[in-house]
Amino acid sequence: MIVLKLLSRLPLSVLYVMTDCLYVFIYHIWRFRRKLSLSNLSNSFPDKSAQELEQIARQAYRNACNMIAEVLKAAVIGEQELRQRVRILNIDALARFTQAGQSVIMLASHHCNWEWLLLASCLELKIGVDAVYKPMRVAAINRFILGMRSRFGGNPIPVKDFLSTVLRRRGAARVLALVADQTPPWDEEKHWTRFLNQDTAFFVGADRIARIMRSPVFFVGMQRVRRGYYEARLQLLAEPPYSGAGPDIIERYARMAEAHIAQHPADWLWMYRKWKYKKPFYA
Repeated sequence: MIVLKLLSRLPLSVLYVMTDCLYVFIYHIWRFRRKLSLSNLSNSFPDKSAQELEQIARQAYRNACNMIAEVLKAAVIGEQELRQRVRILNIDALARFTQAGQSVIMLASHHCNWEWLLLASCLELKIGVDAVYKPMRVAAINRFILGMRSRFGGNPIPVKDFLSTVLRRRGAARVLALVADQTPPWDEEKHWTRFLNQDTAFFVGADRIARIMRSPVFFVGMQRVRRGYYEARLQLLAEPPYSGAGPDIIERYARMAEAHIAQHPADWLWMYRKWKYKKPFYA
């Protein structure tokens, strides 16, 4: 953990040089999950040529390595610099609900820099942000990440405690933040849909929380302006009373996330094991 703290004190420009070297090692030498990433891309975009897919994969790995530098810097980055680097658009659409005392759900994806998005949201939304997280296996890294995510008023909550914690606080308006494109374990309830040209499983928890809390749900689409600078736009997905039955909110999320990824493919985490298992024939 001391090493991580020391690295976070380096200028971001220096950290980028280090992670540029890391990209060369991970992609070209180690070839970490390179076969998986190219397979994910090929299945998602069957109309693209092998050369196009390779180009997207290379840039995706560069962007992922950039994020390592940015996550390290997030432990010490100042409010003014973060505001310059991450702009959140359409905040007023969300504020009209929170000012009326309603909790709001924000659904993001593994796109661009979701860690900086959390910190910027804590600064700009002027309301408590509860963020679900899966604890890291390495204790020192877990402590570093929790400390970073807790800056500016963020409240990280382990995934196993998220629902119970949210329900205990339902009397106060808060923002509930989830990275919703993760894959549920095989033995948990899930919603199957076509996503990026493949049968894909999604968690249903966000849909259930929204209906229990009667909360509006926003999709957060993040876009890279240039290295180290981003814009995130809030788009209303659903608000009560909900018209659809079943996991309609998750289905809407999948459609919006899919369109955003297709528009900016190199900013998604293609090395992530999204398609861990196949859809059973009875689902």
